[in-house]
Amino acid sequence: MTLRTLAIDAVQKANSGHPGAPMALAPVLFSIAERLRYDPRDPSWDDRDRFVLSAGHASALLYSFLHLARVRKPDGSAAVTLDDLKRFRQLHSITAGHPEKGLAVGVETTTGPLGQGAGASVGMAIAARWKAARYNQPGHTLFSHNIYSILGDGCMMEGVTSEVASLAAHQKLGNLCWLYDSNNITIDGGTELAFTEDTGARFAAYGWHVERVADANDIEAVGRALDAFGERSKTLGAPPTLIVVKSRIGFGSPKKEGTRHAHGEPLGVDEVKAAKKAYGWPEDAEFRVPDEAFAAFDEAMAQRSSAARASWAAMVEKYAAAHPALHAELLALWKGELPAGWDAEVPSFPADAKGVATRDAGGKVLNALAKRVPWMLGGAADLAPSTKTTLTFEGAGVFQAATPGGRNFHFGVREHGMTAVLNGMALSGLRPFGSGFLVFADYARGSLRLSSLMKLPVAHVFTHDSIGVGEDGPTHQPIEHLASLRAMPGMLVLRPADANETAEAWKLMLRTRNRPAALCLTRQNLPTVDRASAGAATGLARGGYVLYDAPDGKPAVLLIATGSEVGLCVDARTKLAAEGVAARVVSLPSWELFAEQDAAYRESVIPPSVRARVCVEMASALGWERFAGERGAILAMHSFGESAPYQDVAKHFGFTVDNVVKLAKAQLAI
Repeated sequence: MTLRTLAIDAVQKANSGHPGAPMALAPVLFSIAERLRYDPRDPSWDDRDRFVLSAGHASALLYSFLHLARVRKPDGSAAVTLDDLKRFRQLHSITAGHPEKGLAVGVETTTGPLGQGAGASVGMAIAARWKAARYNQPGHTLFSHNIYSILGDGCMMEGVTSEVASLAAHQKLGNLCWLYDSNNITIDGGTELAFTEDTGARFAAYGWHVERVADANDIEAVGRALDAFGERSKTLGAPPTLIVVKSRIGFGSPKKEGTRHAHGEPLGVDEVKAAKKAYGWPEDAEFRVPDEAFAAFDEAMAQRSSAARASWAAMVEKYAAAHPALHAELLALWKGELPAGWDAEVPSFPADAKGVATRDAGGKVLNALAKRVPWMLGGAADLAPSTKTTLTFEGAGVFQAATPGGRNFHFGVREHGMTAVLNGMALSGLRPFGSGFLVFADYARGSLRLSSLMKLPVAHVFTHDSIGVGEDGPTHQPIEHLASLRAMPGMLVLRPADANETAEAWKLMLRTRNRPAALCLTRQNLPTVDRASAGAATGLARGGYVLYDAPDGKPAVLLIATGSEVGLCVDARTKLAAEGVAARVVSLPSWELFAEQDAAYRESVIPPSVRARVCVEMASALGWERFAGERGAILAMHSFGESAPYQDVAKHFGFTVDNVVKLAKAQLAI
């Protein structure tokens, strides 16, 4: 009852939140705790079981659990105190409205957008399987943990859940258990308004093992289903498990149980008292935690898990002596570091007028890096031959149910699901990458946003980055997508101008540990810049740099561009020089990194005194005004694209050397 009443009191004191799901699910979570291998004194232990609350609106339940389980911070203090529960949903509180990774210790992933926790849990299950395949050795089983997640009706309606559920079944992730809180209530009302499927039958069709529990309060029935999952999870090739648990939202509330009013609003003072009375709890007691509540969690989870964690730690010591190379890998993985010589094989590309598509260069660099960083792995949403993200070096392999040590992933046509899974893999310490066409970043938007919100070092590779896609037409030609990604707080957007900038972009992404990156690459060939006469490609790390300058360093006009359009500006500079006009070409591959430089550097690249400017990008003009200034010209897209060969499309929209020259001269005439 303490789980229920703490959640009720937290929501009531905040006068905001979702009390109904915690009231219904408290027995289910306690049943999980009785089986969860999770040491509250060491919540970062890598072989711990993971619990993910995909139904993140029930956050008060998770925070109450972390308090009662006495989960500890690294310094030994309580992860969630009673005062933290009393500050639920308040400014700067660690008990945010929905669980946020990085605020309260013990929250495994940020949830709230429904289905995202489900996706992350699949990524965690994949990571567990991959670690076991790579690092477990005879007599040394370092990884055997399971992943549990609670989902609600809303999660089951979201498309991302369907995507990752289908993938989990294909991969036979028998270490994954979802508990579906089937209470038949949504914000609008009963689920019969829009959701009348047999969800269990759907999951059985995917290939999941499905169990049904008729009453969430039947702890023994929930326990039997969980125990059966635990036994199946020991067998490689077993299916993932779905336990459909019927519950009554707002259980115990005389007036609101089983209604939509128990979902997203406090019960009210009188109804809180009535619910507590129904539980046999002191009606006027607030945030009451009897000693026996702590004792129950100690007995159910902490004592057992503490012994398991100590045994694991002892095994790691023996493993270090028996398998020093693998142990060194694990130490680097756990610390978030890169192995020695991680970038030793990254190629340098010679000057070449014909050049290479940055997607092709990116594939070469990716292989050079992944070969040296064993926990770098990923794939594509059914587009690897186009995005050039297949790992081809010896031993790379393919991750499948029968070969869980493979490093190439086939995510299928599931952009949203793929990205949610990548988040779960990153949360498990891996360095994952996923790829697709830039235009389909919209399909992955919700998961991309959580990559940024959680500051996860996920590499999102997007190719076919402009109207350069050509014949595929406007449905496949991204226009607003760069502006959209740049608008996302924390997302590092990189659009390199040639093969060597692409190499620098990949190295930068691997060095970055606290933010995701969107690497935007071309389908068409780009000239490889002669760095003997141009600025070094390492300038990419500062976001923008002078690629070619005026002979005396005093340009009359600035030509500023990203990606494939930098080449246009280089050729325009040459043509302008022949006419006696001195131009500077600025490559601006990352607006975010450039903004992080000090003012002196930024002004040395884009001098405020030079007001004649032409900015060029085959995408939306939104945002370019900050670089064009008050009077500068912006050559960009103001409509969707056209279907035709790339050269014809570019000419139609004015992306030609002659037009850049014309715009530059017009600037000088102002």
